[in-house]
Amino acid sequence: MSEQQNIQQPEIHQAAAQEQEIDLIALIKRLWKKRKFVIYVTAGFMVLGLLVALFSKKEFTSNTVFVPQTSSENMAKSSVSQLASMAGISLSEMGGSDQLSPMVYPKLLSNAEFMKELMYTPMKFEEWPEHVTLIDYYTNPEYNKPSFFGAIAKYTIGLPGLLIKAIKGDKEVDSTMMGQNTIPVYTQDEYDCAKILSELVSITINDKDGYIELAARMPEAYVSAQVATVAFNLLEKYITGFKIEKAKATLDYVNDRLAEAKADFEAKQLEYAQYRDANRSLSTATAMIMEEKLRKEYDLSNTIYTELARQKTQVELQVKEDTPVLSVVQPVVVPIERSKPKRAIILIAFTFLGGCLGCAGVFGLDFLKHQGSSWPRGWKTEEEEEADKEVVA
Repeated sequence: MSEQQNIQQPEIHQAAAQEQEIDLIALIKRLWKKRKFVIYVTAGFMVLGLLVALFSKKEFTSNTVFVPQTSSENMAKSSVSQLASMAGISLSEMGGSDQLSPMVYPKLLSNAEFMKELMYTPMKFEEWPEHVTLIDYYTNPEYNKPSFFGAIAKYTIGLPGLLIKAIKGDKEVDSTMMGQNTIPVYTQDEYDCAKILSELVSITINDKDGYIELAARMPEAYVSAQVATVAFNLLEKYITGFKIEKAKATLDYVNDRLAEAKADFEAKQLEYAQYRDANRSLSTATAMIMEEKLRKEYDLSNTIYTELARQKTQVELQVKEDTPVLSVVQPVVVPIERSKPKRAIILIAFTFLGGCLGCAGVFGLDFLKHQGSSWPRGWKTEEEEEADKEVVA
């Protein structure tokens, strides 16, 4: 029995493989018989893809590549530090502010103040003679004109969202609250514009090669270059602000104390000089003690004032040394070629999708007919076609 079973098993596998091969051939034959249907569906999707490729809104991408300056603790002494040491000033005593990690740079794009400065910066568009801010361009109906397919999508796929927004209404922000509150507050238009800009402006960190890329996508080539330039300048501004915040606070404190020490020093100096002029002929012990007391107060005030003046110079040098430098490797240029839409890829993708759906439609309609469905009326399964041939014969 075991030998017979061993002999039968290969025969069973061969039969199964042969049956599977026959089924695959049958499927191919079925597709070949319904090739007109597949071709029509593929052609329809090809035309749709062509329309999408032609009427999709153009986008141009401008980018800049830069390298952030590493922390001074990991570098050799800069020229500022060397000059300071020659003057007897040690910047190491200041303990410079912490280095802002480049990994935080993408988070700056979501900073409310950063976004507000970016969206309220006037840009020059080809279509309008005047400069237009980005918030007006994306929220003002005068400038915000959707594309053909954008308008269709807005009132078809996006219709539920429009209805919900209409029911809820726009949330009004109390102007008195905005004036009294130090916390940044978005208006509805600012919030909508910030969402759009967060998708159009991006920062990519290349850990392997050690550089950072900032890119901006806009409908016009020159505008994309403007947005990339403004975003880079704002990024440098905010990085500098965070980096030297500690040193700037120290500088402000030293300036305040220096002004107080200067006033005290000048008062002590005048008092000491007036006393000496008034008691020039006196040689009593009381006069000498009083003069010695005033001289010591003057010397102490002079020492404090001199030390604070030295510290002010020291902190100013520290602020300059702590100011980060973003070394631009690849500056912003106006792009010549558009980045979107990639028409060839769109056409190929829609054609491939149409072919797949056409093949799937053949088997799907056959399945519906086998289940007893009367739709579509003109569709016949393979068995029905064979029966029709026999009747005709």
